[in-house]
Amino acid sequence: MTKDINEYDCLVAGSGFAGAVAARELAERGNKKVLLVEKRGHVGGNSYDELDAAGILIHKYGPHIFHTNQESAYAYLSRFTEWRNYQHEVAGNVHGMLIPVPFNLNSLHMVYDKEKADRLEKVLIETYGLEKKVTILELRKNENPELAELAEYVYRNVFLYYTQKQWGLSPDQIDPAVTARVPVFISRDNRYFQDTYQGMPLKGYTALFENMLDHPNIDVVLNTDVRDVLTFNGDDLLLYGKAFRGTVIYTGAVDELFGCKFGRLPYRTLDFLFETFDMEWFQDYGTVNYTVDQDYTRITEFKHLTGQVNKEKTTIMKEYPKAYSGAAGEIPYYSINNPENDGLYEKYRQLTSRFADFHLLGRLAEYKYYNMDAIVFRALQLADSLIHKEEQ
Repeated sequence: MTKDINEYDCLVAGSGFAGAVAARELAERGNKKVLLVEKRGHVGGNSYDELDAAGILIHKYGPHIFHTNQESAYAYLSRFTEWRNYQHEVAGNVHGMLIPVPFNLNSLHMVYDKEKADRLEKVLIETYGLEKKVTILELRKNENPELAELAEYVYRNVFLYYTQKQWGLSPDQIDPAVTARVPVFISRDNRYFQDTYQGMPLKGYTALFENMLDHPNIDVVLNTDVRDVLTFNGDDLLLYGKAFRGTVIYTGAVDELFGCKFGRLPYRTLDFLFETFDMEWFQDYGTVNYTVDQDYTRITEFKHLTGQVNKEKTTIMKEYPKAYSGAAGEIPYYSINNPENDGLYEKYRQLTSRFADFHLLGRLAEYKYYNMDAIVFRALQLADSLIHKEEQ
């Protein structure tokens, strides 16, 4: 660090969507000098993409497909990227048969014979309406025994084993409230998302982040863990050993910021297996979920997502969920929210509350799940509130 930390008005820890959007807003609209500290050797957080050894553009930390109904989030990101129109489709591999997921009318006609499928389709449309999503719970409550049978089929073949793998749960540990929300989509729309705005950054996510952080008021420091440069001294914050009175936005794991002094917050993490094949395509869909067999949950083939043309090679990624232990190389992906864990999180959050201008932002810092559009919107809100507070 060569500059005097007193030159900075804001410290942002983390360069994913939460940190990058907040940094850009504070630098541009707030005219603040922002120091962004990133522990990895690149910007973009888990949305980072790169070319692999075969020249295939891959998402190193798992597939990311942008989709939203919030025009403001889409418009904001459109300042930093053009878009490739991409409508994501997911198939479930059910005993070797690929059916659209979420389960829809096309799935129905693949699973049942024509007479039964026609009958079920008619009842579903008459009862619930076309283009509607109806939950398993609603289907089970219907007096028609065939609809209850349909609900059981979807539960057993699409939801149950996949969820067991994803969360490391036995069937009796799966929250019935979650099961009840599993939908059947009364539609022939095979898209996984029905949002108004969908697509992939035309030149990739990394280019988007590089454009977003390209501002004279932002300095990015890579390969630096904020815990090594930001320390607590009573009610004072020290940055590189000097008192720092500016705004701090922290997007990392809040328990790790305090050395897990109350115990580690539980997460699920993922092991990724990347494989490259000498063929144009490995599968017919961007993602195939393995809902009744295999140790992995899904296979993603990146060329479907990115639109990259390569007739000679393709790269796929298999995902293996497991419990997060905090071991080197592991990444906390999904918070395990229940009253006990949320209570533990609250103890850590309260440790930051004594600092008037210290803000927790994002999946890890807030111990909750955000889609990309939601965290963009949340970061815009936080930056807006900080800028308006300054103006008052």
